[in-house]
Amino acid sequence: MSDQPAAPLILVDGSSYLFRAFHGLPPLTNKDGHPTGAIKGVISMLRRMLNDYPGSDVSVIFDAKGKTFRNDMYEEYKANRPPMPDDLRVQIQPIHDIIRAMGLPLVVVEGVEADDVIGTLCRQATEQGVDTIVSTGDKDMAQLVTEHVSLINTMTNTTMDQAGVVEKFGLKPEQIIDYLALMGDKVDNIPGVQGCGPKTAVKWLLQYETLENLIEHADEIKGKIGEKLRASLDQIPLSKALATIKCDVPLDKGPKDFQLETPDNDILLDFFETFGFKGWVEELKKQGASGSGAMSVAASPVKAEDQAESQDIEPPEIAETDYQTLLTENALMGWVAQASKKPLYAYYPVVSDDHYKAAKLIGLALSIEPGKAVYVPFAHDVVGAPEQLSADQALSILSPVLSGGHCNQVGYNTKKDSHILANYNTELVGQVHDVMLQSYVFNSVDSKHELTDMAFTYLNQTIDKDEVLQGKGKKRLAAGQIEIEAMTDFACQQVDMIIRLYQVLTAKLKQESQLEWVYQWIERKLSPVLSDIEANGVTLDQAELHQQSTHLADTLAEIEQKAYDLVGEPFNMNSPKQIGEVLYEKLELPVKKKTPKGAPSTAEPVLQELAQEFELPRLILTNRSLAKLKSTYTDALPELIRPESGRLHTTYQQAVAATGRLSSTDPNLQNIPIRTEEGRKVRKAFVAPAGYKILAADYSQVELRIMAHLSGDEGLVSAFRNNLDVHRATAAEVFHETLDEVTADQRRKAKAINFGLIYGMSAFGLAQQLDISRGEAGEYVKRYFEKYPGVKEYMDQTRGEAEDKGYVETLFGRRLYLPGIRASNQMVKQGALRTAINAPMQGTAADIIKMAMIDVHNWLRESHLNARIVMQVHDELVLEVAEAEVEAVTEGIRFRMENAASLAVPLLVDVGVGDSWDEAH
Repeated sequence: MSDQPAAPLILVDGSSYLFRAFHGLPPLTNKDGHPTGAIKGVISMLRRMLNDYPGSDVSVIFDAKGKTFRNDMYEEYKANRPPMPDDLRVQIQPIHDIIRAMGLPLVVVEGVEADDVIGTLCRQATEQGVDTIVSTGDKDMAQLVTEHVSLINTMTNTTMDQAGVVEKFGLKPEQIIDYLALMGDKVDNIPGVQGCGPKTAVKWLLQYETLENLIEHADEIKGKIGEKLRASLDQIPLSKALATIKCDVPLDKGPKDFQLETPDNDILLDFFETFGFKGWVEELKKQGASGSGAMSVAASPVKAEDQAESQDIEPPEIAETDYQTLLTENALMGWVAQASKKPLYAYYPVVSDDHYKAAKLIGLALSIEPGKAVYVPFAHDVVGAPEQLSADQALSILSPVLSGGHCNQVGYNTKKDSHILANYNTELVGQVHDVMLQSYVFNSVDSKHELTDMAFTYLNQTIDKDEVLQGKGKKRLAAGQIEIEAMTDFACQQVDMIIRLYQVLTAKLKQESQLEWVYQWIERKLSPVLSDIEANGVTLDQAELHQQSTHLADTLAEIEQKAYDLVGEPFNMNSPKQIGEVLYEKLELPVKKKTPKGAPSTAEPVLQELAQEFELPRLILTNRSLAKLKSTYTDALPELIRPESGRLHTTYQQAVAATGRLSSTDPNLQNIPIRTEEGRKVRKAFVAPAGYKILAADYSQVELRIMAHLSGDEGLVSAFRNNLDVHRATAAEVFHETLDEVTADQRRKAKAINFGLIYGMSAFGLAQQLDISRGEAGEYVKRYFEKYPGVKEYMDQTRGEAEDKGYVETLFGRRLYLPGIRASNQMVKQGALRTAINAPMQGTAADIIKMAMIDVHNWLRESHLNARIVMQVHDELVLEVAEAEVEAVTEGIRFRMENAASLAVPLLVDVGVGDSWDEAH
């Protein structure tokens, strides 16, 4: 059983969220003009809360319409407040509807305020021993804090427990009501004592402890403030009554009764489409709006106070914009003449939706200063469209600026742009900058690094995605079918954002010299290298894949039949419901875990646990993995071969993984399974063409070597310097054996310890992985740290620095922010601490192979060797090498990869050669 504490109950002050969202976001509207800023802000904060507290039940409490009992007590209560703005009023009901569709309990009680409902639930929670977190920005809530109740302010990412109340106010939670009564509240029109501010209120309460005691000794207070206190004695009880949160509201449910329900994704999809929340629409559509499964939660953005002061740089103010269409050679040459005198220009290509190997330019937007941009259309095929320049004509005229010269060239996702321009035999040369990569380096976890997100994050500008103009799905229009005037506005706005973002992000990076180095010398240099690798592609043996698909189909059929025989009847092995019925009702297998609705779980971890004892779960898991292998790779890969080249071309995602690692899509080469025989077979289909060989160069134990360097542990450093088998060396220490006596099983366990600990794994996690007792695992960990004390010291130091700074760094200065590092939820915090341990190693490994790729790529170009990089997968480079040059390339690539960084221990690279990737690996 898990020793993790129960997840706390989360009570959200919805009314506090509402006003903070309304005043904190720009006045957003959807296409119909309906205000959406408060809706977006409230739902964003709720999604963040769900993300920060997985496993917690979250309830949202709002004020009811109309007067409350406080108005009966004091007619002038809140009389000074202005009426609610109409733009906010119309957003309240949609917010309520979306919250309910998200499966969150929503509470509104007439006659009282949201504070009173929350206070009542907090009192009940304290009585029942239920740990509760109140999410609010209201200082009055500090009176509710107890040993079981704490506050969190999501705007500042700060939490407040009993000690926190004392630290913030100088008073105990039970004194907060008296404090508020003395000061009064101008907004709520609570009288208080005229002239009594926070310092005076704290001074009095520290001396007299309670308001009642202060009143009894009012004659002791000297000066004018004493006179004002005595003049207010008659109304102080009223002020206290108004400031006191009512904690005995009759409620239908108690703290333990509020539970999350399954979101209705169909309703959510309708709302998000109506209000123009495109990112959330895409997210839901990826899941499938089936009404089942929880809506995914985006990673929480890192707060400004957790980052460097460079975040304070203000975006340039632009009073108005000047966007124009250029249709003639003279007009474009005039723009080129202006651009030639400027140190910077930005570009934004409008392209067809085809794969980058075949995509066509529809037009090009250009800008040389914020607020001004031009659009040059090439291929708009709409009725009444004017005559346009061809792409070749325009690119020829633009060649003086495209060739670089003295100009900095700025784009968004320039790697993709380079493919498009290559289709026209045009290459961007000189200083090419990419705002997507700047954003990614500056803060890899802060946004999705899409232009729309970046514009909002850094410029406070809301801009449209192309789907607003072109539509989506089957109704999507080709870019060339859009009216030139409409595309001018859209494309010019995009390029305008790019040039503004470059100014802001360049300034931010310059204030962080290490981050600027990572951007300039790793990410920016790597972009054209990845472009070439993508363009190279790799050859596939389609016959091999077809044979594997046939074999997998036969194997899957055999597995299904075995499963049917065990059960006694056919059933759908892809249906969680039918699997649950078969496992738990028909076969009566033990229930290991239940879903939130109380049904026995059929999730993969549960099936893995059951598979240790029972055959059917093993068959179901095998069926799942082989079916995925067949659909994702052996069936799909041949369909992805490009007719232009006859080869497979993946896309490397340079700005996705928070740690700096590359990922790939269409297909995802990083996820080809290698731990099963069937998975490894897929690599047989990646082959060399006639006259060439596949060469695979793979870093050996690179993350462990980085740990040795970062920790400086003498034992670990010595093991690598002496070229020992580090897993065997660890096993010898942990199991008290000589190196020669270590068994294969002991080495396997030591390997799990070595890698588990650098991934921040606890003794509990290690026990699960090795299927041993927690005590035994704890003893292994203890012995490990006795052998490598420097590793423990490094881990402790890293955790401390991560909590202090809010981020960790790689050896080369890449920074990874940890949004959950200061979370009061211990599960969230422990996850962030585990990330803090591994991220510097994984990120440093990513930096090293990126620098190696740059060096190897440049060396191959300059040496004119007949070889090229065709893939990068984790810590491995895969090349296609002419048979006559295999020896030279082997020596050269090993030298460059092993010297990509200077560590306290040697970097080792394993190089293999064969006719296929499988043979070379």
